[in-house]
Amino acid sequence: MTPPSAPTSVEDAPATGAPGTEAPALTNSLKQRHLSMIALGGVIGAGLFVGSGAAIAAAGPSIIVAYAISGALVMLVMRMLGEMAAANPASGSFSVHAEKAIGPWAGFTAGWSFWFLLCVAVGLEGIGAASIVHGWIPGVPEWVFVALFMVVFCATNLISVRHFGEFEFWFATLKVLAIVAFLVIGVLAILGVLPGSDTEAPGLTHLSGDGGFFPTGVDGLIVGLLASVFAYGGLETVTIAAAESEHPVKGVAKAVRTAMWRIALFYVGSMAVIVTLVPWDDPALASGKGSYVVTLERLGLPAAGQIMNVVVLIALLSAMNANIYGASRMAGSLVSRRLGPPALGRISGGVPRIAVLASSVFGFFAVLLSYWYPETIFAWLLNMIGAIILVVWFFIAAAQLRMRRTLEREAPEKLAVKMWLFPWLTWVALAGMAAVFVLMAREEGTRTQLYYTGGLTVFLAVVGYALQQSNKLKDLTEKVTRLAERVEGLGASPAPVPTQSPAADSESAPEKSATPV
Repeated sequence: MTPPSAPTSVEDAPATGAPGTEAPALTNSLKQRHLSMIALGGVIGAGLFVGSGAAIAAAGPSIIVAYAISGALVMLVMRMLGEMAAANPASGSFSVHAEKAIGPWAGFTAGWSFWFLLCVAVGLEGIGAASIVHGWIPGVPEWVFVALFMVVFCATNLISVRHFGEFEFWFATLKVLAIVAFLVIGVLAILGVLPGSDTEAPGLTHLSGDGGFFPTGVDGLIVGLLASVFAYGGLETVTIAAAESEHPVKGVAKAVRTAMWRIALFYVGSMAVIVTLVPWDDPALASGKGSYVVTLERLGLPAAGQIMNVVVLIALLSAMNANIYGASRMAGSLVSRRLGPPALGRISGGVPRIAVLASSVFGFFAVLLSYWYPETIFAWLLNMIGAIILVVWFFIAAAQLRMRRTLEREAPEKLAVKMWLFPWLTWVALAGMAAVFVLMAREEGTRTQLYYTGGLTVFLAVVGYALQQSNKLKDLTEKVTRLAERVEGLGASPAPVPTQSPAADSESAPEKSATPV
């Protein structure tokens, strides 16, 4: 373990604080294996295992195209983020980059909106995990399981980043093994050589039949596209964790460079297997059971549902662990840059423990709201986080567009990862995000989310700008005060008295003239 003798990243010291002050340091306790599995497992979320079923039911086989398009957009975003993270590893990740490239208000908006997203997501994942365990132990209320999960992962993140890394390493390993096993089973079934199965090779029956490859037309493809875009959320955590790894630049560069095949294999490959083996209009897909469970049950595999429930539970617990970590580091980074309440920035043992507690408590409070006010306050929370990930991606692209020129001019040696075909693909990514915003506005089911997220973003931007101006005024006041103190100090010093010899004194004295008496 590297001793915490200095800040692990540039933003660990206040950007505009008093001269000579530094925030306490995070540690570099994450090993390369931790970072590799966080990157690998981060792309496999519960949304892939469960949420994809409704998307398939809406889009049909064209869900493959939807996931490929949104996957391409995500790869561009990750490449841009990787370029900036490799040049300046920081626990605040894109919030730090947005502040440097655009201004403190942008770092404030991107950072706190992402923190809000992660905290609410922690609550949602806790509810999902508790519902699975409650099905096995119905005598215990769901909220008890949520509280248990919160305590476990809060404690894990409080102890040290190494514990977080170990939990994520094994969670990610199990998720990767599960999805690889599913893909292998699926390919064998498609070829008609799955041992112990009477299922014949389906060929292209489910892809070209049942209404064709686009059975629900463009509208269905749009619904599938919107669902797939938000299934990719969570990839950004690896760039946050990179700042606490042994080799930040090497680690984030490797994670970003392998993003392409991971997305293609896990997401697009899974969708291709599912829609090839299962008719898109199978009622079970839209039932909430989960597309993976439906596929395995169709193949006649015993206990497929329970096995996938275990996998989904692992995915949810992994996401809870990662989101508490990401939220706490983002909050700590914002505070270190004077963009948040100072109490959240206190670091002890290399961990921002107050930020960990605050993020966990907020997540559990969101769970309580789901029980107390499910149709009002909790619904508002869900709508507010609906498009936050797109807002974050927008700030990433805008920051990279400006920061790349600065790096090329001032520190070209830091460009260990470069965005492809800059600036053209950056503009393509921005256009893609704008297109998704437009599609959300035209769909009744997502329009409300867009409005709520837009309202939250504008509110944070206004507060961030006001804080930016306030910090500038404080800095100016401090400079004026220090200057006044220096001037006052100079004025208070006694002036040196010239020493003169007696001869000089007599020479300088006026002559006395003789006066007649």
